[in-house]
Amino acid sequence: MDTSTGNQVEIERGNLVRSGNDIEVYDYGSGEYRDVSVEDINRHGSTVEVEVYDHQSGEYRTLEMEDN
Repeated sequence: MDTSTGNQVEIERGNLVRSGNDIEVYDYGSGEYRDVSVEDINRHGSTVEVEVYDHQSGEYRTLEMEDN
């Protein structure tokens, strides 16, 4: 989930979510795939916050997901 918009975001299998990596996500709010760079990863219990830079919008986003 994108914490600023509340939109669901899906990280496809095969994307290695590590700081410095570029990954592709599907944003259900915009209905399109987005290329983002992983800037930082923070764990809070069973929740993981992934700070990313969205290349299309030029904005930083915070994605929140459950740690599986």
